[in-house]
Amino acid sequence: MRYTRGMALRFDNQVVWITGASSGIGRALALELARQGANLALSARRVDRLESLVQEIEALGRRALAVPCDVTDEASLRGAVEQLAGHFGGLDVAIANAGFSITGRIERLDASDWRRQLDTNVIGVALCARYALPELRKRCGRLVLIGSISAFLPGPGTGAYAASKAAVRSIGATLSVECAGSGVSVTTLHPGFVDSEIARVDNQGKFDATRADKRPARLMWTAERAAQVMASAIARRERDYPFTGHGKLGAFFGQHFPALAQELIARTRRKRNAQAK
Repeated sequence: MRYTRGMALRFDNQVVWITGASSGIGRALALELARQGANLALSARRVDRLESLVQEIEALGRRALAVPCDVTDEASLRGAVEQLAGHFGGLDVAIANAGFSITGRIERLDASDWRRQLDTNVIGVALCARYALPELRKRCGRLVLIGSISAFLPGPGTGAYAASKAAVRSIGATLSVECAGSGVSVTTLHPGFVDSEIARVDNQGKFDATRADKRPARLMWTAERAAQVMASAIARRERDYPFTGHGKLGAFFGQHFPALAQELIARTRRKRNAQAK
């Protein structure tokens, strides 16, 4: 992607906070926004990775601060916002990106599985918004929630994840209404398949490099390509934004022809089950 001067300055000297910044989309988005002029506050649990990313961002000539936190811990989130606002003097963009995927058929998931999924992907997102909003209002800033195309389509074995992302979509829509007139915009981004570590994190939330990524490689976007599109959507203050080609198609059918989308997915599932017998 070729940068023009206008693109390069879209986030000039703005302070951006990203949760889940240590890998995948979060990491790529941090570097992309730094290239476009932003200073970054970076949150995740893996401190070593955050420190490495800080160095990369500083090498681009921008300021960066590692603010380790756990989005399932409310006090940790509150403290992170206080720390970054004190360090940078304010906040312009907050990106609630931290999340992972619980996999397995719904009939096989127990209560602890559901709680882990919802604590991180739903409650963590809502609390990021809660503590970022007071700072964002001071600067007519941007609140960004990371959803998924899974919010629009049923996926066998991904029911808990899809439910969590449907909740994120609902939270984003509600926040858009609640923030009307405040100067704060709310953008919910819905990626399709993007190369990241999400498939290599188990149901306990532990990273396992040996886990295979079973998502279709031919549909996969690089995290860098996704970050460029996401940065543009954030700059434009989009409200509800599905992306990747197949992602847009899936969101369209999921919204406008849900019965057809469900039948096509079910037909594929029936075919696979028959072949497995």
